[in-house]
Formats: sequence, C-alpha cells, structure tokens
Amino acid sequence: MSSTAGTFEVPGSRTWVFPGGHIPVEGTGPEPEFTSRDELCLLNAGTEPAAVELTVLHEDRERVGPYPLRVEAGRVRHVRINDLVDPQAVPLGEPYGLVVRSDVPVVAQLTRLDTRRGGLSTAVAPGYWA
Repeated sequence: MSSTAGTFEVPGSRTWVFPGGHIPVEGTGPEPEFTSRDELCLLNAGTEPAAVELTVLHEDRERVGPYPLRVEAGRVRHVRINDLVDPQAVPLGEPYGLVVRSDVPVVAQLTRLDTRRGGLSTAVAPGYWA
C-alpha cells in the first residue's frame, strides 16, 4: 500500500484467475454452514462500486458466464460458487477454473471448505492477477 500526497492508492487488479476450483460433492454436518463449498472473497477498497463478472471454464465443455456481481465501495463480499446458478449451475465434483473481471480494482481470493470426512478442511488459494 502506498500513498501519494494524501491520496490512497487502491489495491487490487481488474482481472483475477483461479485455475484450481473443485467443489466437493459430499459434506457432513448441518446445512448450510457445513456444506462443502468453494467461496470467492472479493474486497473493494476503492470509493466506487465494482461491477464484477465471473466466467467459469471447464475441462470438457464450453465456458459459462458471465455471472454478474456487485461489490459496494469500501466493502467485502463472499460468494459461494455453489450458489452460482444463472446462466448455469457450476457442477459439483468437477474441476473448474474461474476468471474474475471487474471495472475497478478489487482483491480476490478463493477458499474451499471440505466437510466430506466428518471434519473441516479449509484451503485458501491466492489468484493470479493480470
């Protein structure tokens, strides 16, 4: 983070890529808090709302999207990939990649909660930004 003459340089990028998505099919424990899932975390530290579009890429089918999202200025938003259903639900149990594009800089992170074996396993994936 740097500042110039009293102004705040907004951290982030307009494009983020996550190649290692995979939503486990099974889960244990009460839903929705113990549903196995991938979750995209978006931080908009700027002063303008962010119009974000997600595109999902697969191994053996055409890309799907955009999935439009909005992140208010100075806010964070968490989106369960499992909840993305329009234009098409993201398949469970299959590898996918995610491209995140925003009209203003945001910071993005992908997390996974895996409850398949009766316990909790969490993974955090930093994205590639362009």
